[in-house]
Amino acid sequence: MRENNRAVISALFSAALAAAWMLLVCSCSLGGDLEAWRKKAIEANGGGPGNGPASGGLVEMARVPGGTFQLGQNLGTGGGDETPVSTVTLTGFYMGKYEVTQAQYQAVMGSNPSNSRGDNLPVERVTWYDAAEFCNALSEREGLAKAYTISGSTVTPNWSANGYRLPTEAQWEYAAKGGNGSPGNYTYAGSNDPDEVAWYWNNSNYHTHDVGTKAPNGLGLYDMSGNVWEWCWDWYGEYPGTVQTDPVGASSGSDRVLRGGSWGDTAEYVRSTFRDYDYPSNRYGSIGFRLVRP
Repeated sequence: MRENNRAVISALFSAALAAAWMLLVCSCSLGGDLEAWRKKAIEANGGGPGNGPASGGLVEMARVPGGTFQLGQNLGTGGGDETPVSTVTLTGFYMGKYEVTQAQYQAVMGSNPSNSRGDNLPVERVTWYDAAEFCNALSEREGLAKAYTISGSTVTPNWSANGYRLPTEAQWEYAAKGGNGSPGNYTYAGSNDPDEVAWYWNNSNYHTHDVGTKAPNGLGLYDMSGNVWEWCWDWYGEYPGTVQTDPVGASSGSDRVLRGGSWGDTAEYVRSTFRDYDYPSNRYGSIGFRLVRP
């Protein structure tokens, strides 16, 4: 867990963000019109009826066909927790083409916790619990079965539900590598050059950027490397190194998995196989999320 690193990064630009926020408050009023925010969210994401699976959704999704892949240290220079490699078979699923944006989060939750502000910037400063609540709220507004039963800090999944959820770590890495049709030999999500596909320490100017402004990977997914870390469903734990089908991670733990790296990280951390983790109640300006659906 690199909690201290994230705290330092957040502190370094908090003063600049505070000044920018004061200017924004003085220059415009966002108001409480959630329908207006909903329309903004759809426009910002290039979305509209028919973009979500099975129904016209707020979040544009890409189909990730099922298949078998090697989960772990097959790309780049692997870290100690990226081994042993596991052979994993996944059922097909849909994944958000982009990280959840601030306009989308505002439209669904009626608030925006982010440091940097912009409709098409990824929402950040969300806890793992916030992300789970968003999944349920969006499912409810679209008439889908909620994927989670939430009681305080206890979140129980319903894997048969058709609603939105956080990706499992295996789903996330499979999608980042390009799924079953990928040659599987890219260090980052869609390229061996991080500057092509990622906003990270070397090019971000120390802040988030609009989603979808770097090149996508082979599945049409953007920002799987860099911009913001993305919460996954799983408790953090060691890889079992066994053959698995649709794994959902450790049965318990203290930290939830984070994947993808962020604007505040070096190239090592935005590799497709790099693993990180944090307490699910923590929030930082470098952590966001994206959605999946069955």
